[in-house]
Amino acid sequence: MNENINIAENDGLYEHYKFIATTGQEPLRVDKFLMNFIENATRSKIQKGIKNGGVLVNDKVVKSNYKVKANDEVRIVLAHPPHENLLIAEDLPIDIIYEDQDVIVVNKEAGMVVHPGHGNYSGTLVNGLIHHVENLPKNANERPGLVHRIDKDTSGLLVVAKNEEALTYLAKQFFDKTTERLYYALVWGDLVEDKGTIVGNVGRSLKNRLQMSVFPNGDFGKPAITHYKVLERFTYVTLVECKLETGRTHQIRAHFKYIGHTLFNDERYGGNKILKGTTFTKYKQFVMNCFSILSRQALHAKTLGFVHPKTKELMRFESKLPQDMLDCVKKWRKYATHID
Repeated sequence: MNENINIAENDGLYEHYKFIATTGQEPLRVDKFLMNFIENATRSKIQKGIKNGGVLVNDKVVKSNYKVKANDEVRIVLAHPPHENLLIAEDLPIDIIYEDQDVIVVNKEAGMVVHPGHGNYSGTLVNGLIHHVENLPKNANERPGLVHRIDKDTSGLLVVAKNEEALTYLAKQFFDKTTERLYYALVWGDLVEDKGTIVGNVGRSLKNRLQMSVFPNGDFGKPAITHYKVLERFTYVTLVECKLETGRTHQIRAHFKYIGHTLFNDERYGGNKILKGTTFTKYKQFVMNCFSILSRQALHAKTLGFVHPKTKELMRFESKLPQDMLDCVKKWRKYATHID
C-alpha cells in the first residue's frame, strides 16, 4: 500500500498552515521541519497530527519520517477552521492615541500579540479592535484593519484602517515605502560609526525557522534596508535610532544580529546572554538586573508617519519610550559614567 495517499480534494478540511521549503532546504524529517516553523508546537502534537493524516506534502498524506526537500509544499489541514478565523470581540485595554472615521493609531504595549495565531487565539490587539469598531475591513490575510504589524514583545505605534478605502490607501503607502517608521533599539556593543545603513535580504533562517536570517548575496529572502544613527553610547551597549526603508519580519532584529550588534535581551536572537563587557561578577549581576527590568527585546516603534487616506494630510505620531526600556537605559547611562 502506498503510504503517500493523494487527497488533493480535502472536502471538509481546513488549511491551518502552508509552508514552502526554500531551494536551500536540506532533506529533513517533516516533524522536525514543522517544529522549526510553528511556534509553541510540541513534537508530540505534530506527530499526532501526522498520524491522523493532517499533514500533506505536495497534496499527499505523509508519515513522520518523510523528508522534506527543496520546494516541497507542506500543509497542515484539520477538520475545523483555524482559531484565528473564529475571531471573538474582547473588551481589552488599548492605548488609542488618535482616531477618526478612517484610521486608528494605537500605541501597543509590549507583550500584546497583534493578531491571533498558533498559541495566541485571544487577548490580541485584533480581538480588542473588533470590539471597539464593528466591521473592520479584512486585509489579504483576513486580518481586520491591519496594514502592518509589530512583534509581540516590541512596543509602539501601529496604524489601523477602519474602512476598505483606508485599508487600500494605507497598504499602498507601506508597499511603496513612503511611510515614515522610526524605532529606538538598545543593542549590544559599541558601534564603530555614528550612522550607517544595513543592506541585506531578510528571510527565514535555513537552520532555525523561528528566526530570520540575512542573505547578503540576495540568494534567499526579500530585499531589506535599515538606516541607523547612534543616539547614546554606554560602552557595552548602544542606543540607536533605526529608520526602516523596508518592513520585513524581524528586520531590525535580524539586521543588527548580522552586523554583530544583537538587540539587548532579544531571546530569540541570542541577545539574552552577556555578549559584551567584563567577566566581573558585579557586572554580570548588573546585566541580569537590566534583563529583569526589561524582560524583552529592547525595541520600540517610536515614530509613525503616513498620508491620511481621506484628507491627504501628512500625519506624524510620536510615542515615548515605555517605562521598562526607559529604566533600562537609565541604568546603563549611570553605569557607563562609572567605567574607567
